[in-house]
Amino acid sequence: FAEGPLLDGLYWDTWYNNKTLTSHKNSSHVYYENLLLGLAQIRQLKVRNNTCSIYPFKCYHEYRYGAEDRSDFGLKNGSVWSYSSASSLAPWHWGAIGLYSGGGFMFTLPKSKSESIRKLAFLRRNGWITRGTRVIFIDFSVYNANINLFCVVRLVVEFPATGGALPSSQFYSVKLLRYVTYYDYFLASCEVIFCLFIFAFIIQEIMKVRKLKTEYFKSAWNWLDMLLVSLSIFAIAFNMYRTVEVSMLMESLLSNAYAYPDFYFLAYWQTRYNNMIAINVFFAWIKIFKYISFNKTMTQLSSTLSRCAKDIIGFAIMFFIIFFAYAQLGYLVFGSQVDEFSTFQNCIFTQFRIVLGDFNFASIEQANRILGPIYFITFVFFVFFVLLNMFLAIINDTYSEVKADFAVIPSKEFEISDLIRQSYNKALVKLKLKKSKMEDLYPAGGLGVLIHQLSRRSSVEEKGYLKSPQLQKWKEKLHQKYHSAEDKESAAAPQDHVSPQEFQQLFRYATDLETRLNEVNAKLSRVLRNMPER
Repeated sequence: FAEGPLLDGLYWDTWYNNKTLTSHKNSSHVYYENLLLGLAQIRQLKVRNNTCSIYPFKCYHEYRYGAEDRSDFGLKNGSVWSYSSASSLAPWHWGAIGLYSGGGFMFTLPKSKSESIRKLAFLRRNGWITRGTRVIFIDFSVYNANINLFCVVRLVVEFPATGGALPSSQFYSVKLLRYVTYYDYFLASCEVIFCLFIFAFIIQEIMKVRKLKTEYFKSAWNWLDMLLVSLSIFAIAFNMYRTVEVSMLMESLLSNAYAYPDFYFLAYWQTRYNNMIAINVFFAWIKIFKYISFNKTMTQLSSTLSRCAKDIIGFAIMFFIIFFAYAQLGYLVFGSQVDEFSTFQNCIFTQFRIVLGDFNFASIEQANRILGPIYFITFVFFVFFVLLNMFLAIINDTYSEVKADFAVIPSKEFEISDLIRQSYNKALVKLKLKKSKMEDLYPAGGLGVLIHQLSRRSSVEEKGYLKSPQLQKWKEKLHQKYHSAEDKESAAAPQDHVSPQEFQQLFRYATDLETRLNEVNAKLSRVLRNMPER
């Protein structure tokens, strides 16, 4: 493969009519449009001989980092036959049958196709690939200027201890040169604005921590805010590091075109960066629930989930005991014959697929004609028909209870339009473009005089302030505003009989209201005691 299809794919030196390309001198354009950056690199990892525990002579174990062979071999007269260590930040490769380190025995292919053929033939004659070879990596990078994208390619061939070869590949298409067009500069300005927002948000969270202290960490929403801030800071730092690293790589590539540019490192972490951004955006959407929780429907949903949490946890324990029991049964019975049950993890995913209706009953029946149908029928009956319906019944009953409680409680639904209206009115009051409701209720300076009088004495009645005409006037206004309508409604309402259930609910609400009023009274007392006297 390396001496034939690989070199034909890397070196495009003829046009479709077999004419030699003269414009691509000392460079290769894959598919005539993708410039091959630098040289391609081939790397292998080996294991030592005598690494088996049963038959130690001439035995090569499957790949493990501890069994890796780092000693020189072959001709021992160049870097091709010597082990090269990788940097500590080099990513490991997660293959089909193993996890491989970033070092190994490596060499680069020359710029010329003919020289590459001679080099590969030389290595083949001298036995560069041995019985201890467990994986070979072929790495190269191409750049398409038409769409400003880098494509980092890794071709992998794994050699399991059982014999044979398992080929696989990885392709990372990333945009490493980010600021080229006007739209890119617009995105750069958006990134700067995002950084400013994150900086302001960090200051706001620090102020909340200093104000609330340990109470801050008792809220799940605050933990979510800290997670979003942490991910955002890491994203900003990686964005800056990537920009600097790409410029350094391009400078080294322009200065030396006969070397392997390690764009795989950046492409690998770019994909992890994209995953992190995806998680960050996901939690940012989840945070919307914090601002719409005052809606009645959302309140019912959150109350239902919080009330049935204990029942769901108890049900989950019973569910997973039965689920894992069936997974273990499937692994032991069908693991050696059916690929979907080859590992315990595959058994778990396969059973979730069975619950969703995606299954292959023929393979189970073919593996074991007696236990296969018994396993399938009993699993579907107990897990799908019994346990899942119990789960739905728990949520349905809890939702019915919550809905009944909300029907008794007076509606306090608060819409987003009300929130916007209140924010707008507060802004007008702060700008002194509109009077507040307290100023409309009390004369100018009246509320301040009242607060000052209350702060100077712990008991207002003892000093006779409540007998003043001003306070009597305010009291009459409050009575007319808030009690006249209630008196009319109570006089017109018929005296209905109250059932014991309604009395118990009203008693609970009255007790809760009394507790809240006591808390408010205590807070007001502390505020009045702390106010300075004139």
